[in-house]
Amino acid sequence: MTDYGGMVVMAYEADVFEGFRGRLEAIAYRLLGSAGDAEDAVQDVYLRWQSADRGYVETPEAWLTKVLTNLCLNQLGSARVRRETYVGQWLPEPVFAGDRMLGPADTVEQRESVSIAMLTLMERLSAKERVVYVLREAFGYAHGEIAELLDISEPNCQQIFRRAKQHLASDRTRVEVDEAAARRIVEEFLAAAMSGRTEALVELLTDDAFSIGDGGIYIPTLNRPLVGASRVALFVRLGIKPTDVKRAWFGGSPAMFAAVANGRPALVLVVAGRVVGVVSFEVTADGIAALHAMVNPEKLERANRQWAAFEHGEPLIESW
Repeated sequence: MTDYGGMVVMAYEADVFEGFRGRLEAIAYRLLGSAGDAEDAVQDVYLRWQSADRGYVETPEAWLTKVLTNLCLNQLGSARVRRETYVGQWLPEPVFAGDRMLGPADTVEQRESVSIAMLTLMERLSAKERVVYVLREAFGYAHGEIAELLDISEPNCQQIFRRAKQHLASDRTRVEVDEAAARRIVEEFLAAAMSGRTEALVELLTDDAFSIGDGGIYIPTLNRPLVGASRVALFVRLGIKPTDVKRAWFGGSPAMFAAVANGRPALVLVVAGRVVGVVSFEVTADGIAALHAMVNPEKLERANRQWAAFEHGEPLIESW
């Protein structure tokens, strides 16, 4: 009976954790900018949950969030060091619409907090600023709750939040899109890119548009962002031309799909059912302000699992 009872308790505790896993993954992803690291952090929390003394756990959600927050704080410090030696430009991992890792999307602030542009901007914040900003802006935690999680005073928490907001302030009016609008934007971009006319692309871009790519050690990309509509347009027009070398990078000739990633329109390159590239578009009222291209295969693992699990429609281009 005792062993059986213990198994029932363990099953119940596992169910309690699984009830919070999606929320924990969404917090960790916003804090770390890496889907893989977020999954690992949440799994580490689960192992600690299994061995925790339940007598000291008053509220499971608060306990789990505190453990996760501390793990992420430690990882953010080491991640900053790793990114200093990262080959090429570093970008957050893209996540497709429908993934629970994107978390709540009821408010503009929640949707904005998971965009590739915002996740990249959050790299400017200190680890503590990032935690306070994410928990407050994206998950609606009260300053008192966050202060308790971080073992700081509430006034200090409020001050950290104000500082984080100042660091992330932007005067751009971003455009929110649904799946149909995202497909239209990607179609227009591809048509302009393949027209052979740089001017057609320039018309879609803002004057200060920029392009940044992350290929890790696998695919060569620019060492710094390319800035300016004309320069970006020329780069895209030349880059869209297929060559044997480019096809070799991707392991074949990609089909091109339109999708929504991190709440933004995205161009997805797929070879034999495998995602080999995701280009996310940051769209403002004035046009496309940024292109974020992820072609590092190590940072497309979750995107590939998601792509295989969900319907993604017909390709815009069958073979590149």
